[in-house]
Amino acid sequence: MRMRWLDLTMLHWRYRAADVQRLLPDGLTVETYDGSAWVGLVPFKMEVDVPFAPPMERILHFPETNVRTYVTGRSGEPGVFFWSLEASSLPAVVTARTTYQVPYFWADMSIEARDAAGARIDDRPGVGDRVTYRSRRRWPKPRGASSLVEVEIGEPFVGSEIDHFLTGRWALYGSFNRWLSYATMYHEPWPLHRGEVVRWDDELVAATGLDQPVDAPLVHYSPGVSVRCGWPGKA
Repeated sequence: MRMRWLDLTMLHWRYRAADVQRLLPDGLTVETYDGSAWVGLVPFKMEVDVPFAPPMERILHFPETNVRTYVTGRSGEPGVFFWSLEASSLPAVVTARTTYQVPYFWADMSIEARDAAGARIDDRPGVGDRVTYRSRRRWPKPRGASSLVEVEIGEPFVGSEIDHFLTGRWALYGSFNRWLSYATMYHEPWPLHRGEVVRWDDELVAATGLDQPVDAPLVHYSPGVSVRCGWPGKA
């Protein structure tokens, strides 16, 4: 499957490794950096490319927001583990839940970009522009869990070791009952920009069972990448 992940913001917070580990399925071990586990809230625009399919932008182009951490499996392979993935396309939610064993949720969502003067941007945003992501969960429970993130896009930069740890991930783990799946993602490294949080009011991180973060997050913004997603297999 081919897709594009566009206009993406990553917010990350430190957590105690033990607090994250207790929320992982058997067979996965939380990865740490600088003595901490890291939890990310990642809103972006998803565009799925289905070969030979007719135009279906309402189904295949949609906002998404995930809550994630970083793990290794029994084989030692690193990857991303998702506690939740909100998406506004119900067919995409059903398909992803059944094929990749990842916890997609159907939500009302929007992404809006404005320039420094407050005028709406219909093209791709750039440095100095602001992007606002909104989400409210519809199905399944807990219904009504919401997220509001507004960021101002900063200058591009070359990432350091911590930036690579948080963004340089090319695989995901899924879990269904006691069965763990593993799928490889293929894409170029993220082109990174600095970002500044303008507004942030989120309930999705706490909906995982973690404490609500209160400290300022580490922020990354990326205009996006093109992705090929491998078929999931047993982890």
